Amino acid sequence: MGGKTRYVRFDWYMKRLLRDKSNYVVLEGFVSALLDKEIKIMRLLESESNRESEDDKQNRVDMLAEDSQGNKFIIEVQNENEYAYFQRILFGTSKLVQEYMHKGKGYENVQKIYSINIVYFDLGVGDDYVYHGTTNFKGIHTGSELQLSPFQREKFKVERPSDLYPEYFILKVNGFNSVARTPLQEWIRFFKDETIADDTRTPGLVEARSIMQYDKMSRAEKISYDKHLDNIVVLRDNIVTARGEGRTEGRIEGRIEGRIEGHAEGLEEGRTEGRKEKTMEIARNLKASGVGTDIIAQSTGLSIEEISDL
Repeated sequence: MGGKTRYVRFDWYMKRLLRDKSNYVVLEGFVSALLDKEIKIMRLLESESNRESEDDKQNRVDMLAEDSQGNKFIIEVQNENEYAYFQRILFGTSKLVQEYMHKGKGYENVQKIYSINIVYFDLGVGDDYVYHGTTNFKGIHTGSELQLSPFQREKFKVERPSDLYPEYFILKVNGFNSVARTPLQEWIRFFKDETIADDTRTPGLVEARSIMQYDKMSRAEKISYDKHLDNIVVLRDNIVTARGEGRTEGRIEGRIEGRIEGHAEGLEEGRTEGRKEKTMEIARNLKASGVGTDIIAQSTGLSIEEISDL
């Protein structure tokens, strides 16, 4: 069975093996399964975050690729929980649009960008494991969707405004608990536990069965990969520890704050009661002196009923 063969993780593969153009076929297979259309990767583009570092704890790995149509693909693997991840992927596509928009060029030259995010943490709230985000324009009164004109469709070779805007894919790997029946599900299963069925016919995974075998790597590659795995384990342990310590500290701080707040509230209540008693004493003296109830009420702020009960 495929589980008997050890394969390397996709994020390590992205940073090392994809430097060889002959290995693009694996990446092409994955992207094609996700977009449900054949993709041909022409080249990889450099970005600051996909350069190797000896101190890299594998928090994130990303790759920038370009297909034969000039479309850009940001492919990112994220191991650590990040609460502002939605904003970060927006920033990534926005920066890429600007970076590849040459000065003096018209806006019609803005290129299509696909942001593909493979995350190993519970991002947001939802019951699916693959999410797709696009930009659409809907009328606030009629609900109708804004369409491109015939000229725009001919000019840009697309059908909808959303075809011009960045598209976002989020694969919540840990949320996949089904039997892999489709090519995309086979890929997600591979991302989750590095297993490939012996009889797979899924493009990219067929080639990965040979290219990404741990036993076929050189000794130096194995050492690098094992270090990569150790870093991931350390990272996840740190996350779990930080969360546990955060909960403990939160409970302790909560108890301390509760005591402090309770003490402060007690002092304030005591002061309030003291002021109230002093006011009541003044009212009693005024009443005993024959001062009218209305005047006492105006002077002390007590109600007529309170003064009558004195």
